[in-house]
Amino acid sequence: MNRSSLFRVLGPWVLFLALIGLWELCVVQLKVSQMILPPPSDIFSAMVNGFRNNIFQKHLLVTGKEVVFGYLLGVSFGILVGAPIALSRTFETLFYPYLLALQTMPKVALAPLMMIWVGFGIESKIIITMIVAIFPVLVNVIVGLRAVEPDRIALIRSLKGGTFAEFWWVRLPSAAPYIFAGMKTSVVLALLGAIAAEFVGAEAGLGYLMTQLMFKLDTPGVFAILIILSAIGVSLYMVADWAQRKIVFWDASTVDRWKSK
Repeated sequence: MNRSSLFRVLGPWVLFLALIGLWELCVVQLKVSQMILPPPSDIFSAMVNGFRNNIFQKHLLVTGKEVVFGYLLGVSFGILVGAPIALSRTFETLFYPYLLALQTMPKVALAPLMMIWVGFGIESKIIITMIVAIFPVLVNVIVGLRAVEPDRIALIRSLKGGTFAEFWWVRLPSAAPYIFAGMKTSVVLALLGAIAAEFVGAEAGLGYLMTQLMFKLDTPGVFAILIILSAIGVSLYMVADWAQRKIVFWDASTVDRWKSK
């Protein structure tokens, strides 16, 4: 392992441990109240106790379902709706203003309505998560399908390729990097949407649990949930990034930037 690879592996961990140690030292030495800023040792204890008592697992499963199903639905609708809008000016004129209006509307404002229409169960959270996840994919699908070199379109048409051949062999491969960029953005927003919906009203989930801990002034528990949410967000982003590098292998932007160093 060369020096560059070693730095990539160890550098972030060394910085992380240094920041954790500095945090612990400052909180203890300055005698900061645990309710305001708990030391990392208390946060670690709260996390261990939460998993040991199967509290976090139960709520993590609920939030995980909301994020996964909402994200998959959002991506699917984003692609299915974005493609006709990109390829047809009529579809764009008729539907895009309404989609834009839906996007500009605060999603938290929609959450109470979803609770009334669907209930406080997981279904309303999935719908909110889906709405949050749609727009980044939708916009990138539209941009990607239109960002095709005219020469490639002319070539497929000169070979007597039909509309489907033009879409499948030219437009879709060119749009793939854009689509995955939107998917990586949506995967983070989906997590935020699910937690925001749980804040408004829920029966279970990490957002619901965080609300309960805040009422009890259990700050270490709240920090523990924040760490779990960060880990989930990073993991989901890495999965989406891995899928992009495996599927869109021809795109130069998917090549590891560290290999050139």
